[in-house]
Amino acid sequence: MVIQVRRHPLAEQAADLLLARIRAGEWPLGHKLPGETTLAAQLGVGRSTLREAVRVLAGKGVLASRQGAGVFVTALDIPEDWDIVLRRATIASVLEARIAIEAEAAALAAQRRTPADLRAIRRALSARAAENRTIADLVDADTGFHRAVIVAAHNDILTQLFDTFLPRSRAAMIDMLQLRPMPAPDEDHAAHERLATAIAAHDPAAAATYSRAHLHTIKEAFT
Repeated sequence: MVIQVRRHPLAEQAADLLLARIRAGEWPLGHKLPGETTLAAQLGVGRSTLREAVRVLAGKGVLASRQGAGVFVTALDIPEDWDIVLRRATIASVLEARIAIEAEAAALAAQRRTPADLRAIRRALSARAAENRTIADLVDADTGFHRAVIVAAHNDILTQLFDTFLPRSRAAMIDMLQLRPMPAPDEDHAAHERLATAIAAHDPAAAATYSRAHLHTIKEAFT
């Protein structure tokens, strides 16, 4: 049986060469690439092949064509799939990212929260205080509180970032609580109450401080 080896299309090979030169620092972020004729000659391909190579890298977020202006570098490498990054990340890394996101969101929530937001935060706070539930239920109730705070910030990007972390964070918290219970659960709940009170009082500095301190405590306890 004869096995045929498939060659990469010429445009993909040209795209690989362009990407290698970008990675090597030949064209910095925001830099304009040489003109089409010059670049095609450098790569040893035709102009139509070069255009296809540019389209390949544009589709991956590395290049952007601006009509009448040229082709510009918009990233220095192909972004790795976000789900893969999170699956590989340690819980410490996830918690550090949550601290950065949630502390700012707590401050914004204290400034922007509506009466409806405050009611949602208080409902979530009551829900996480319920007893005799599974570990998964406890984690979900806690997540509900944190998400209510994020939503109260009225910033869709922060909400989407938080939701991106949810699967990895949820699985890690369940695993950790199955190995050992939450230290000082009463103090943990009190930390959430202080955060809710700061948001209700329109105190962004206190809200950010309480959010950051709580997540630092979780990180120190479980990592």
